Amino acid sequence: MASNSASQILAITKTAPYSKPRASRFLQSRKPYLNLCCLSQKFSNDNALFCLPNSKSFLLAKELEERNSNNHSPTLREICQDHVPGNVLRRQRWRFRLEEVGYLVPTDVQREALPVLFSGNDCILHAQTGSGKTLTYLLLIYSQINPKNSAVQALIVVPTRELGMQITKVARMLAAARHMDPELEQKSYTVMALLDGGMLRRHKSWLKAEPPAIVVATIGSLSQLLEKQIFKLDSLRVLVVDEVDFLFKSSKQVSSLRKLLTSYSLCNNRQTVFASASILQHRRFIHDCIQQKWTKGDVVHVHVNRIMPMPACLCHRFVICGRKAKHQVLLSLLQSDLPESGIIFVGEQSEKSKKSGQASSTTVLIDFLRASYEGPLDILLLEEDMNFNSRAASLTDVRKGDGYLLVSTDIVARGIDLPETTHIYNFDLPKTAIDYLHRAGRTGRKPFSDERYYVTNIILAEERFVLQRFENELMFHCEELTMEAQG
Repeated sequence: MASNSASQILAITKTAPYSKPRASRFLQSRKPYLNLCCLSQKFSNDNALFCLPNSKSFLLAKELEERNSNNHSPTLREICQDHVPGNVLRRQRWRFRLEEVGYLVPTDVQREALPVLFSGNDCILHAQTGSGKTLTYLLLIYSQINPKNSAVQALIVVPTRELGMQITKVARMLAAARHMDPELEQKSYTVMALLDGGMLRRHKSWLKAEPPAIVVATIGSLSQLLEKQIFKLDSLRVLVVDEVDFLFKSSKQVSSLRKLLTSYSLCNNRQTVFASASILQHRRFIHDCIQQKWTKGDVVHVHVNRIMPMPACLCHRFVICGRKAKHQVLLSLLQSDLPESGIIFVGEQSEKSKKSGQASSTTVLIDFLRASYEGPLDILLLEEDMNFNSRAASLTDVRKGDGYLLVSTDIVARGIDLPETTHIYNFDLPKTAIDYLHRAGRTGRKPFSDERYYVTNIILAEERFVLQRFENELMFHCEELTMEAQG
């Protein structure tokens, strides 16, 4: 196939009939907008409402919350008020702590799961990416822990340092409130991040001096301290395993996870929560949970959006081109799409390629974009081979910047919340449909808006059947874009 230049444009090819209306041109810049009508529609469908305090969106959401009260549908605060401590929920500077985190009315998973969790049942949270699972289990944790008790009472296990830091930040935001009980005023809900790359010596001292109430941990760092008996779980009340399917799939971590679930802590002595957007063969998984004593026998599977594994706001597209043309096609897409922020997913470098001294695909792509891309977005890199400080710096730059193009491997595909991301580009196809689901789930994380988000796959002709398999498994439709010479 001939090389395609950046001056070429992309247009829609006539494909099989599709039920959704099609715009004459997909690759137009689309600015987000809000109106009360669309918010009312989202509200009536019980979708999530998410906004920033003091924004126009916040005021509109408040109006909808009042409407919700008039319709006798419980708000998130009403669901939690008899369970979660008042200092997490109460008014502070005329707003509620939950509102500072951004939620005003419950998402589907919160509405269905919180009553189950508050009743004491073990639970499997199985819902779309960006559906509010993190806040769901954090609210359970704050309903269970006692700041008077100087012991680790809640443990959240995560697959990556990056996800752990994100959850730690939200947990500390919820904890950062003065307590209404004078006896507890000097006590606080302390949260420790026990993550790969951290200073274990400092964590040892902290655990011995005054154990934190909540620990967010990667399984590697956690196992080191458990094996040395520095970290004890005698007072553990809640154990959460986030991205549980990923951890059980990891050959390096599964034995440590099994030991945590059955040896260091017993299921009858704690409340267990597993969370993920993707649990394959969930009936078999539930059976294993009970049989292997990872959970109690009354574990409840809260499965939201069974028919639609991915958010409906995503538009999926693909471009077929030759291997040598992929960089130019990506550049053309960026110039046509004008994304506000985007993530470009690249496959991991093989061990054979590393040993031969070849440059990684991420390095080659970053160099190309820095030389060729003339847009306003910052070009950033995040991959497994970077040291922990560099990875943290990249995520900090992403969250502080006005707009970004993040070139990354699948390290950010699980759980990372970057709500400003409007476009996902799969420069290399993921290995599985589940990986596709989680990559796509890095966008479409603002259900308070009626904006459309785009997931675009740059594929070789022989990869089309792989993408079709993903479409069948995840029940979505992918629109084809083709290159047409301009002029």
